[in-house]
Amino acid sequence: MQLKNVYERTQVRLKRIFSSFDNIYISFSGGKDSGVVLNLCIDYIRRHNLPVRLGVFHLDYEAQYRMTTEYVDRVFAENRDILDIYRICVPFKVATCASMHQRYWRPWEEDKRNIWVREMPEGAYTRDDFPFFNDRMWDYEFQMEFARWLHERKNAKRTCCLVGIRTQESLNRWRTIYSAKFANHYYGLKWTKKLFDNVYNVYPIYDWRTSDIWTANGKFRWDYNQLYDLYYQAGVSIEKQRVASPFISAAQEHLKLFRVIDPDTWGRMVGRVNGANFSSLYGGTSAVGWHSIKLPPKHTWESYMHFLLSTLPEQTRQNYLRKLAVSIRFWRETGGCLSDDTIEKLRRAGVKIEVGDSTNYHTTKKPVRMDYLDDIDLPEFRELPTFKRICICILKNDHACKYMGFTPSKKEQETKQQILDKYKSIMQ
Repeated sequence: MQLKNVYERTQVRLKRIFSSFDNIYISFSGGKDSGVVLNLCIDYIRRHNLPVRLGVFHLDYEAQYRMTTEYVDRVFAENRDILDIYRICVPFKVATCASMHQRYWRPWEEDKRNIWVREMPEGAYTRDDFPFFNDRMWDYEFQMEFARWLHERKNAKRTCCLVGIRTQESLNRWRTIYSAKFANHYYGLKWTKKLFDNVYNVYPIYDWRTSDIWTANGKFRWDYNQLYDLYYQAGVSIEKQRVASPFISAAQEHLKLFRVIDPDTWGRMVGRVNGANFSSLYGGTSAVGWHSIKLPPKHTWESYMHFLLSTLPEQTRQNYLRKLAVSIRFWRETGGCLSDDTIEKLRRAGVKIEVGDSTNYHTTKKPVRMDYLDDIDLPEFRELPTFKRICICILKNDHACKYMGFTPSKKEQETKQQILDKYKSIMQ
């Protein structure tokens, strides 16, 4: 039997999706992956003459490339006959690594209308359209609650949100697909994940590679964000080309390109988002710890960490200290999962460790308990607990400490759960 390629496998998934869900919408950022998912669905609906309307959920972050906005406008205008468009212009909290003392900024704040990067698009959905919205809400929390809101609004039996993530992109995205329990899949399909009762996320291109994305765009002559052409001409590798929020850690080192590619928008962004200009100048240098970082004379990494913390506002300093305390306790009491090869390297380096036999995590690696190190010269540096890593987080304005492998804290998860429980009780 001839093996199917990723496009053919996705066609099988789409057939299952459109036959199983009566309410289907796509999370569309204007990037290459979500753009391909949208084109796949539009093409599928038209080829099969399906009597359905496809929802498109677009978080408009106000401060984004003009080319992204133009691409989104084009797609919406050309397919209005089959699309239900939800263009969201809401002042939720958006993570930023551009500022040392601000963890977030808010697009479309009404009291900052005079310095908005651009005018709000016609027909946009605002905070007044969503009874669940509150000022404490982050953008990712909004996405979750939007799914429930739309499910109820459509009086749907079963809702799915198509998300264009691929496991090749990052370990976190791989975990999104493969770490979910079987019971949280839709009929055991690993490319689905249950959000609420009868509401699912679906990842139809999870097994695509970056080259597959561009092969599909070329083969089927699909429209795409022309920003990628400029990235390519600027020498940015296809794996690092991003059009998401330019202020997150992953995009920080490319902020300098924004000034060249879209100078008009950039001029307004500098006055809109704290630290944007600094990040564009130094985001790819050791000034924010992304590349070669050197320890100042007469400092250990631990003492340098305390110095850096002393320069921060109290709230920001306490945030890093809480993360550090959680990490120290985790490595001492639970232990991080490391490979046999890494464990052997630590032993040869004379590091005191305790190796367990098994872990509750789905991995063949072993749990290793150890104290924080100042620094260690191993290829697995990013897997190990060192004060140098927390220094890098501080210098990168990585308030969430993603560089240290952090997911949302217990307090953040509890806050999120309180919100979910609140709306669950309302539904009941």
